[in-house]
Amino acid sequence: MALANPAHTHRFIPVDILTTSYRIVGKMMVSNTGIIGLLNNPNTSFMEIHDARLARIHMPTKLVDHFEIIRLTKTHLLIVSLNRREDIGPQSLARGGYATVKQYEVLVTMQNYEAEGAIEWQGRFDFRVMMAEGTRDFIPLYNAKVTGVLIPTLKIQSSVMLFNRKQLDFLGLLNQRKNEEE
Repeated sequence: MALANPAHTHRFIPVDILTTSYRIVGKMMVSNTGIIGLLNNPNTSFMEIHDARLARIHMPTKLVDHFEIIRLTKTHLLIVSLNRREDIGPQSLARGGYATVKQYEVLVTMQNYEAEGAIEWQGRFDFRVMMAEGTRDFIPLYNAKVTGVLIPTLKIQSSVMLFNRKQLDFLGLLNQRKNEEE
């Protein structure tokens, strides 16, 4: 009898997902590549959320439905929030390599949400490269806080969130924010 291949170990990770109209809280089954490997896998556009609890965005704490499994298209995901930084997956996948990185504090907006946190980037921050190069659509935002634009009572804080770069409205570096007194 052969032993199970440890490279194919799967586990559940709790997630809090925001789409344009729903907040989904549940669990995702991931392999050793973590959530970032699953979300940025170019070979599949779909994913499953287990034990999924759904709430409409305008009432983010009121449960409207509960499913054993729901299926989603990754293109419509805006933000995926995780409980622990370790759940993101290997740092080589999260950062796109092993080089030394610098943290850039940013404000990210997309449709119904704005998020503040830190992006880890190699060298000088380059927005064009972040938005256009590579195959990873989901970018980690560390020590993040998301707030609803139209529903400011919707607030989620997490040690790490992943935002969909294809759904981005704008990104501002917080060190370039102007004070009103100026």
